[in-house]
Amino acid sequence: MGDRIPVGIVGASGYGGVQLVRLLLDHPLVDIAYMGGSSSVGQNFSDLYPHLGHRLNLTIENLEPEAIAERVGVVFLSLPNGIATTLTPRLLAKGCKVLDLSADYRFENLQTYEEWYRIPRHDGETNARAVYGLPELNRDRLVGADLVGCPGCYPTASLLAVLPLLKNGFIDPHSIIIDAKSGTSGGGRKGEINLLLAEASNTLSAYGVARHRHTPEIEQICSMVSGQELYVQFTPHLIPMVRGILATVYARLRDPGLIQDDLLTIYRSFYRNCAWVRVLPKNVYPQTKWAAGTNMCFLAVEVDSRTDRVIILSAIDNLMKGQASQAVQCLNIMMGWPEDTGLPNLSFYP
Repeated sequence: MGDRIPVGIVGASGYGGVQLVRLLLDHPLVDIAYMGGSSSVGQNFSDLYPHLGHRLNLTIENLEPEAIAERVGVVFLSLPNGIATTLTPRLLAKGCKVLDLSADYRFENLQTYEEWYRIPRHDGETNARAVYGLPELNRDRLVGADLVGCPGCYPTASLLAVLPLLKNGFIDPHSIIIDAKSGTSGGGRKGEINLLLAEASNTLSAYGVARHRHTPEIEQICSMVSGQELYVQFTPHLIPMVRGILATVYARLRDPGLIQDDLLTIYRSFYRNCAWVRVLPKNVYPQTKWAAGTNMCFLAVEVDSRTDRVIILSAIDNLMKGQASQAVQCLNIMMGWPEDTGLPNLSFYP
């Protein structure tokens, strides 16, 4: 497979960053050679996460792209939206491969990004090089790529649920409704009132109703796959657990004669070469706990013959398949390594 390559993590202090650290420390083909940040510059990573001190002894350094590029061949950016655009062009110019975990390089149309994220963009040439990092959709394009915009957590769960039906034209693309629920780690490692235990525990609440920023990301891919511009109804909810996403997707079938067995065949065929997607048997519905700590996505498919609707249930770990482990999956494909290298597929259970 070749020599181990040095990699860097920028934004290592957040939840996405610490997942990357865990995965890359166990990856047989890479070495973590650089960790960068802003508010935690000068601190040892083990000061932030003492439980990793026996495996990693690196100081968090300033963000100087040219200096970073002298030490690593691949950089993971796990930063707030808008910052990757200032670093990525300089890293690419020095020959680094970049995997961005923010929203900055997920959109082909920068006008859409500017409209939803309220951040001006002036890097259209760089953005045009980006590959949307959903491997089950863009595996061929990821091979040899040098810039990957890693998908959001909600879009990952939602798109994996609906892609087989959209790709084959089995549903009315304008009828898609997504009801999704996420653990509190999706809000990041920061002190916000709604994420406090006293606020988030023993309750269930919706947020970003009709205006969540992951909506246009889902719509972009659904439109591309269906060949027509479309909108989806997407509502996220915060649930009182740490990690995991369960997305329930509804759509109207174009052929009301389709039954569950037909759709299970379609899904299993679509994902036959996708080791990280498991299509469950009849009457088995996914739990977020099954995916926790893994790169897995568990899917269940049901048909309601009364309403001529299909119901797809999708469970992932929002910090893993929804963020860090999917980025490592993309890295493996980019580098020509076996796709499962360094990635866990079994959760801690119960």
